[in-house]
Amino acid sequence: MVKMHNPAHPGEVLRDFFPEGVSVNEVAQRLGVTRQALSALLNGRAGVSASMALRLEGVFGTSAEMWLNMQTSHDLWLARKKPPRVKRLAPPVAAA
Repeated sequence: MVKMHNPAHPGEVLRDFFPEGVSVNEVAQRLGVTRQALSALLNGRAGVSASMALRLEGVFGTSAEMWLNMQTSHDLWLARKKPPRVKRLAPPVAAA
C-alpha cells in the first residue's frame, strides 16, 4: 500500500484561485451557487461534486478532473485513517 501524506482539501486550494480583491460573494455568484455553499467548500465542510467541478472549470479555466482528483485524494486519505474491516476473498483457482 502506498503511504499518502495529508492531501489538501480542494477548498484550501480554491482560495489561491481567487483574484486579489474578489469576494466570496462574487465568486459564488459567478459559480451560480449560494455564498453558504461556497463557504462550506472553502472551509472543508463540503466536498467538490461533479457539478461543482464543472462550475470551477468554467469560472477559473481549470479542469474539472483536477478538482475531482483532489477531492478523491483527500477523501481516500481520510478513509485510510480508519479503513473498513473486510475479509479478503481467496484468489480464483486456475482451471485444469
